[in-house]
This record gives sequence, C-alpha cells and structure tokens, in this order.
Amino acid sequence: MEFSIKNSNPEKQRSDCVIVGVYESHILSNAALAIDEASTGYITSILKRGDMDGKLDATLMLHNVPGTLCERVLLIGLGKELDFTDKQYCKAVRASVKALTSSGAGNVTTFLAELTVKELTVRRKVALLAEVMLDATYKFDAIKKKKIDLKKGDVKKGIATIAINVAQAGEVKDAKLGLADGRALAAGVSLAKDLGNLPPNVCTPTYLAEQAQALGKKYDFKVKVLEQNELKKLGMGSFLGVTQGSEEPPKFIVMQHLKGKKDQKPVVLVGKGITFDTGGISLKPGSEMDEMKYDMCGAASVIGTFKTIAEMDLALNVIGLIPTCENMPDGRATRPGDVLTSMSGLTIEVLNTDAEGRLILCDALTYAERFEPSAVVDIATLTGACVIALGHHASGLFSNNDDLAKELLQAGEASLDRAWHMPMWDDYQPLLDSNFADIANIGGRAGGSITAACFLSRFAEKYEWAHLDVAGTAWKSGKEKGGTGRPVPLLTEFLVARANKTN
Repeated sequence: MEFSIKNSNPEKQRSDCVIVGVYESHILSNAALAIDEASTGYITSILKRGDMDGKLDATLMLHNVPGTLCERVLLIGLGKELDFTDKQYCKAVRASVKALTSSGAGNVTTFLAELTVKELTVRRKVALLAEVMLDATYKFDAIKKKKIDLKKGDVKKGIATIAINVAQAGEVKDAKLGLADGRALAAGVSLAKDLGNLPPNVCTPTYLAEQAQALGKKYDFKVKVLEQNELKKLGMGSFLGVTQGSEEPPKFIVMQHLKGKKDQKPVVLVGKGITFDTGGISLKPGSEMDEMKYDMCGAASVIGTFKTIAEMDLALNVIGLIPTCENMPDGRATRPGDVLTSMSGLTIEVLNTDAEGRLILCDALTYAERFEPSAVVDIATLTGACVIALGHHASGLFSNNDDLAKELLQAGEASLDRAWHMPMWDDYQPLLDSNFADIANIGGRAGGSITAACFLSRFAEKYEWAHLDVAGTAWKSGKEKGGTGRPVPLLTEFLVARANKTN
C-alpha cells in the first residue's frame, strides 16, 4: 500500500473513492459537508431517507455523486461527536478499510485525518491512520499457493494507494512525520505477526536467529548469537534444561541498537522464544496444541520492536535478549523432580516441565546484568492463568518498580495496547518454596500468573524490572486465528517516551 499526504478539497478528488465521516444525528464532518454543498444536498437527502444513521462503524457507499470528480464516496459512521476519541477514530478507520476490501476502488483519498480527535495532534492522527490501515490489510500468505494470476485477467481488489488529506497546508510537514511513525510501527507489528504465524517446522530457534541477524545487517546494528557450548560456559543450566529434549539446537540472541549517548544506560528487552511448546514430559492436551507455535511471540515482539526503532532511527540505547528453543518430550528431556542450576547459581526444582518459559527467561535476566541497564522489560506468553484473569484485552504487567510500571501503563494507553498492573506482593513468594532446591518453578494453581512473576523477580533484583505476560494478547484463536503483533505498539511508545525524556 502506497501512502501520500495531501491538502485539497474532497469534491475535487479524481480518486476511485473519497472517504468522509458522518456523526450520529446526521451531523456531517467538514469534508462531508463540502461534498454535500457541491452536490446540492445529495448526502443530506440520502441520510434523510434513513440509509445511514452515523453510528460508529456504519458504512454507506455512494456512486457518481453529483458535483464530485471521484467515482465513489464512502460515508463512515463516527458515532456521537462529543464521544469521538482515539479508539473511535481507529474503529472508523478500520471500518473504512473493511468496506473497501472487496471493492474495485484501488486509489483512495481519506479525509478522516481531518477529524477532531481529543488530545491528538495531526502527526498522531496520521500515524494511527497508517497503523490501522496496514494492520487491517495484513495478510499472511507467504506459504500459500498464489490464487491470483493478474496475467489471466484476475482482478486484485483492495486499496493500492491511499492519499491522506489534512485540513491545512501548514500541517503537511507534521503529517509526513506521522506517516513515517505509523509505517515504522506497522512494519514492526507485521514482522512480529509473520514470525508468530510461521509454522514451527519453519520458525525454529535457528530461523529466529537468522532473522535477527538479517535485521541487524539491514539496519546496521550489532547482533550476536550464542550457541549451546557458549551457554554451557556461561552456566545457563536452567535454559539448557528446557532445550535438552529437542533435536533443534538452542540459540541466545543478543541485539544492540546503540543510538543514544555513549554513557546512556540501555533499556533491555527480553523476549521468550519457545518456538514450539509441547509442555515437555508434563505434556499438554492435544486440543489446540498447534497454537503453541505462538509461544515465541515474546521474542517476535522484541524483534518487531527492533525493526520499528531502527526504522525510526530512535536515539536510545536498547538491548534485545532472546533465549530461544523448543520444549519437547524425549528420553533426554527434563523430568518433574529434576533440579537445575541457573546462571545466577540459584537451584530450581522443576515440578512441571510445562512451566518452561520462566526457566529460559531467568538465565536471560541474569545475563542482562552485564549491561548495567536503566530498566529491563521481559515479554512472554507465560501463563494461561493470565488469560483467565484478564482475558484477551489487556496484557498482565508486573514490576519491582512502580515508576517503571507507570511508564509502561501510560505507553499502553497512548498506543491503545493496554496493560493492567497486577500485584506481586511478598505474600506470594513462599508459594515457590522447595524442600530440595532454592526455588520451585511453580507455585500451584492459585495466582499462577503472579507466582510466575514472583519466580522471575528472584533473578531481577539488581535493576528496575517489569514483566509483561502476553499470553492473552499475542495471538487470536478461532476464525481470526493469527498473531496480533502485540505488544510492539506498547514497547515502541515506551521507548520513544524514554528517548524524548533522555534527549
């Protein structure tokens, strides 16, 4: 999809389609009003017939509107004018894409970015519009047989070019900056989705490492991949305990985006990279086990975020750490009752091999100490308990520092990629006591997402740390099965805010 920025009149567009908004009670947006005046009240007459009420998400396609040069005018319902916020704005943009998906309108001009949205600048409105449009048109067909043959005359439907109109000529510069922001974020989200959606026989630990290396080469940032022998030398016994049942070799990916000041302490992002999770000896039920290819979405979100900040050339020092492996059951696999020695020296009694994410993350959190970080954020599809607690709308947020938690919560609200602050009181820590090791890897069914975070907190005591449990938000099931790309928007907003504060 090709984007451009314009400042022009809606009735003078020679596009295949012009998109304008209508509020409830038949209140026309400025662009819709301009077309209505040029057509001598054509839109008003259509609305009076009851064909559209302006409710949010409603759409109505008009053809050959008098007084206009475009082939079509698409009316988008905006809901109540006083309630029109960023969320409603994004829904309206998404509705416009959906309405045009099966149409023959390939060259489109949208006037939705002209709408007044509470607390949003032109730059942010354009960024959101680009993000939503690219998200709504995302398709994963890399491993499908191509069904469209343009040489045979098949018509490729959907939006090919989109011109975003702004109300004032003086807004064009900011709009272009917003477009760059939106495209950069969409690129990272799309990459995270692609990595998650790939089948586990393609997206292996080796494949993830290769993708990180390719990204580093393209954007000129450092990438180092530690192999199994190096992990043994580092003493990552917990990580290696998870991978020992798999034929696929583990990888530990280190990415370094160093665009901040030399003395600036980096932010470290740690992504869980279990490319397939059978549960190990504590085998999962067979139903929906195919979705366990998404157990590397934490890793995918870190790689996606690195693509976005590289596109932005963000002036911040950021380190990405990705421990990646499979969790498989065979004769060499870790058993319930085994005791592993982590890189930190703490011993861990494995009571359930399906609680493996924390076992690879804990060694990565210890490794993060060497960077003397300003903050560490780990991202993991860690617990089904978090899905039970929060459903699929908010990611679970745990932290040993309230200020860091507030930063992430604010970033989630601003990016519409929300998280919810969960408790991690000392009262929960005794649930991880073990008779045979320093710590057990599970604390029972009650408060499962909390005890998982408490486990990780034992390895993050030397810095400010937060944990995002994205088990309920990283992918969708059912008819819309697929990766969501979350929490790339949240992480990007968090890092941009940090860069703005630092520079």
